[in-house]
Amino acid sequence: MRVQSDPGPFPGRRPPARVPASVLWGAVAALLLTLLGGWAVTTRAGADPAGPAAPGPATGRLALPWPMGGQASVADTGSGRSGSSGEQKPVPIASVTKVMTAYVVLTRHPLKPGEPGPTVTVDQRAQDESHSLSESTARVEAGQRLNQRQLLEMLLLPSGNNVARLLARWDSGSERAFVARMNRAAADLGMTRTTYTGASGFEPTTTSTSDDQLRLARAVMRDPVFRDVIATRESTIGGATGTVANTNRLLGTAGIVGGKTGSSTPAGGALMWAAEPGRGARPGLILGVVLHQLPHTTPATGMQAAFEATERLAVAARQGVRR
Repeated sequence: MRVQSDPGPFPGRRPPARVPASVLWGAVAALLLTLLGGWAVTTRAGADPAGPAAPGPATGRLALPWPMGGQASVADTGSGRSGSSGEQKPVPIASVTKVMTAYVVLTRHPLKPGEPGPTVTVDQRAQDESHSLSESTARVEAGQRLNQRQLLEMLLLPSGNNVARLLARWDSGSERAFVARMNRAAADLGMTRTTYTGASGFEPTTTSTSDDQLRLARAVMRDPVFRDVIATRESTIGGATGTVANTNRLLGTAGIVGGKTGSSTPAGGALMWAAEPGRGARPGLILGVVLHQLPHTTPATGMQAAFEATERLAVAARQGVRR
């Protein structure tokens, strides 16, 4: 889906809209827990607030409505419990790839909350790619000057493939060199079934599993700037870009406070997401990844299936992790 920008100029940037604190849970979650299947969980004592890098031995079961197909993984970082469904074989992940792109950029160019970061000048290639009819893009013009924070918003909210490649060239000189950094970062995180072949996820040869992407979610959610960006509904960039909106329509639903969408014909629908726990739960977040929902249909059909699967998981998980 292409980004739609407001037509007029935008002097300055207004504060991004934030996700409301209120959440949905209760009778629906209780019904889901009664009717739907099981969640094999793991427990680790003294878990890091951002969650362990890998699950421990299984010690119990908690009901979760896992999707009928594809893969899904969920972790409660407050208790250390985690579980997954589906065969953990590498599948295309589409624009969920951009989470690793942001992770590498923020690791090599860390920002503090509120900092704009260094300025990047848009090149002709990024402008040309912004007119693509076959990819999700963010509108930019050659010579436009954008700061790192703005580029991260354009990467993660409207899922600009052209911005992913622009960031790669800015960081490493070429997308190929940047992709090598992505794969090294994946190896460092223990993502043994993941292969990145581009910075955007447009290539179906970029593959991973929900368990591997959950490892990445645990790592990247430690970064407050990343958390802030994915919790943003829209942001005014100004200039040729106008306003960009978040493609994650579940923000504010079932406690969901952020995430990254991905969809393509080979990948189906995919979503990495984070939700606040329900009342009475330990501090932390519920992190989840849903992959390969209705692949080989249409991107819109797959994405709708991923949204529906995620909402069911988030509602039930928030109910199930209460203490």
